[in-house]
Amino acid sequence: MRPLRSTFIYTAGVFLGGALLAPLLYHLVQNAAEQWPALQGLANQPFRRYVNRCLLFTAVLGLWPWLRANGFSGGADIGIARPFGQWKLVAGGFALGFGTLAVVALTATTLGPHDWNLAHPPALYARHLAKAGGAAIVVALIEEILFRGALFGVLRKRWRWPAALVASSIVFAFVHFLDRRPNAPETITWITGLTTLPQMLHPLLWREWFPLFPNLLLVGAILAWFYQITGSLGASIGLHAGWIFWVKSYSFLTIAPTAAASSLWGTGKLIDGWATTLVLAAVLAGLASATPPTEKKPQ
Repeated sequence: MRPLRSTFIYTAGVFLGGALLAPLLYHLVQNAAEQWPALQGLANQPFRRYVNRCLLFTAVLGLWPWLRANGFSGGADIGIARPFGQWKLVAGGFALGFGTLAVVALTATTLGPHDWNLAHPPALYARHLAKAGGAAIVVALIEEILFRGALFGVLRKRWRWPAALVASSIVFAFVHFLDRRPNAPETITWITGLTTLPQMLHPLLWREWFPLFPNLLLVGAILAWFYQITGSLGASIGLHAGWIFWVKSYSFLTIAPTAAASSLWGTGKLIDGWATTLVLAAVLAGLASATPPTEKKPQ
């Protein structure tokens, strides 16, 4: 099957399947919670979270058939190498990701309107470290396999790799805007997922999409470039994890400014300020100058 056609079918299947599965899962959990009260916390989750989880489930479920349709036969074809010998790439990537956003955080608290908020008890620090660290590992693994190993890998079968890098980065940036909190539906029917999904997309307003959208484009481009030049997802996973750790930690460690004062330095998300744009652009420019374009394939 042609890469573009299979990618369209896979993407449509993910969104349609996830939206249709969400109401079924919701009602299953509600019924189960009546029998097992321990599930009540899960049953009380907003419906949009069921949609999000079902989208992820269908994306993972359809991943291997999509890859097989495009001639991928194993983990090595999407940059998943044996862990031995990869730890330097992972550690180096994490150090770069952690360090680049640390520059933004330190600058924002020194020159910008953010203030440090470090008066937390040790137990709270330990809980945050476990939560942020776990999220960084899980999200980095899943997103790098989906967007760099799979999507970028499939698209460059049809296009030259810089074009595949741009296209996969646009998709990567776009899906991160499916996190808006719509009003809870009054009733959950089999089509509620289909009606909720477009409501989860942020409106096309400048203040909603900029500078977050270009920042996510830069993030996707940097991660794909590392995958292209190393032939492994190790560095990309480490880099991504370092960034996520800071994103999860910034609002915990600082006090965010008002919305009016946050366009340059960003809010508690850290990734949504123009200062971050400058740092990410510098990383991409340095990467491009140090490692000129090649057609190197994953090992």
